[in-house]
Amino acid sequence: MTRFWSDPARTILALALAAAAILGTALLSQYVGGLQPCVLCYYQRIPYAAVIGLGAYALVLRGSLGRGGLVATVILLCLLLLADAGIAFYHVGVEQHWWLGTAACATRPLAGLSVADMRRALLETAVVRCDEPAWVLFGISMAGYNVLAASVLAVFGLGAGWRQHRAR
Repeated sequence: MTRFWSDPARTILALALAAAAILGTALLSQYVGGLQPCVLCYYQRIPYAAVIGLGAYALVLRGSLGRGGLVATVILLCLLLLADAGIAFYHVGVEQHWWLGTAACATRPLAGLSVADMRRALLETAVVRCDEPAWVLFGISMAGYNVLAASVLAVFGLGAGWRQHRAR
């Protein structure tokens, strides 16, 4: 296992594949499982998509990036994963009512609309609340599992990146 994590290209591949698996799970839960994501759920998908895209780009260009560029990419991917863990932690805090969600977590503003327009807007808009988990297992929501997954990936990746940097 140590040999696997000593190669920055393999680390990038592992992080990108893990991000793809996590993002794929979120998409399957939405499109197959019927769980509708809130705006914070969508925000958590962005860093994973960036890890996949940047990881693929780095692997395609690995010959021209050299070892130093690949190690820098590993670190950048880990920073994206830490950002995702931060977004997910914020979402957990909203679910647990530790703090309020963003303005986008609430229903859309109805000020300035006529009564008929308000009625139509309320009937047509399905509100997915950020403070109500759509799925929970063992008392942990999807956002909670995402905090764990993104944090673990970032820690392993940073450890590998540190070893790879020192091995140069």
